[in-house]
Amino acid sequence: MNIVWTLLIGLFAGAAAKFVMPGKDPGGLVVTTLLGIAGALVANFVGSALGLYAEGETGGFIASVLGAIAILAVYRQFRKKSGSG
Repeated sequence: MNIVWTLLIGLFAGAAAKFVMPGKDPGGLVVTTLLGIAGALVANFVGSALGLYAEGETGGFIASVLGAIAILAVYRQFRKKSGSG
């Protein structure tokens, strides 16, 4: 998958993750977007490596959103723990 396409998908995946998981995020929109891009990159790598979907399939976007949600959840837990200590 083209890296530019993955980055664009990541922007939308980050927005979708923020929509699915509303709430206060440390870092705001920029961090959420970067986490979405990271989720898209991870989902692209894992999905392609496992042969779950090919380039351009809808499953790639769905996996990117799920990856962004997972990374956002981990990020929130990490920030919550480090902020309280």
